[in-house]
Amino acid sequence: MSRPKPQKRATVHDIAAAAGVSRGTVSRVLNGGYVSAEARAAIEAAITDVGYVPNNAARTLKMRRSQAVAFVALEPHSLFLDDPNIGAIMLGANAALSLADHQMVSLVVESARDTERVARYLSGGFVDGAIVVSARTRDPIIKVIADLRIPAAFVGHPPELSDSIPFVGIDNVGSARSITARLAASGRRRIGMIAAALDRDSGLDRLTGFKNALGTEFDPSLVADVPHYDYGSGVKGMRLLLEREPAIDGVFAASDAIAAGALEALREAGRSVPGDVGVVGFDDSTWAVRCQPQLSTVHQPAKELGSFAAQLVLRQLAGEQVEHHGELLDTPIIWRDSA
Repeated sequence: MSRPKPQKRATVHDIAAAAGVSRGTVSRVLNGGYVSAEARAAIEAAITDVGYVPNNAARTLKMRRSQAVAFVALEPHSLFLDDPNIGAIMLGANAALSLADHQMVSLVVESARDTERVARYLSGGFVDGAIVVSARTRDPIIKVIADLRIPAAFVGHPPELSDSIPFVGIDNVGSARSITARLAASGRRRIGMIAAALDRDSGLDRLTGFKNALGTEFDPSLVADVPHYDYGSGVKGMRLLLEREPAIDGVFAASDAIAAGALEALREAGRSVPGDVGVVGFDDSTWAVRCQPQLSTVHQPAKELGSFAAQLVLRQLAGEQVEHHGELLDTPIIWRDSA
């Protein structure tokens, strides 16, 4: 009795023939590159029809790639899991990488020793590219990425970022200006800000937007400078503002977590929100809807930022030329009950 012949493994040629496209177009889809929606749909249907299974081991040997991308977060370890924005950015990046059959490797950097360790890892061939989040001004990781010349994308735009490295972000100046102006338009006269992370482009830009909105009414004594976008910083910052100006009637918090802490400090002081003090935040994170009252805030599209950054890296891995001027995503104001 003769044995049945083993079934021939489907190839890129088979997919191209079934989809009616070129092999190059199929390769771009398989490697996470850009093609039209129509071509992608035809190729995905053809993959199912011909029973194609990617030979990742052979592809890795041929291309000398790991099929992995690093997600580098420059955050204190204690805050990494508590920050809903970092989590949402990470999920967005992971979803995009997963669709392109890439693994995501999370690396948390808090110290100079961490930077050295991560630099060694990134240069060791363990990952094909990197997504960098929360880089600070003059952060050593910026030079590390530039020197390695690996496919990379930043979420945010630290001032020293090379023009050769693409980024995705939001207009922090314009967003902060808009929500501060709306808070002032509600009748608030003594408006302060709990400003965080002034060593990052996001923190400094939000303070700039706040100043721009108030113009000649800006009072530098009504800015409480705190280190992190976290609840505890909001409590401390709000207590400081109340000490400096008991008549304060409006507060722009640099993040929703900070705003939540500010609400707690105001409750301690016997101030009602929004009756005595109007409070607005930034992010539209889970903090915004968990607060009582719910926060008026700026919506930051965190998942979309992560997804866009991942696509920038995947496009570079596919050999595409990526525009390096940067992309800014929309940030609408979400007005709720806190102001």
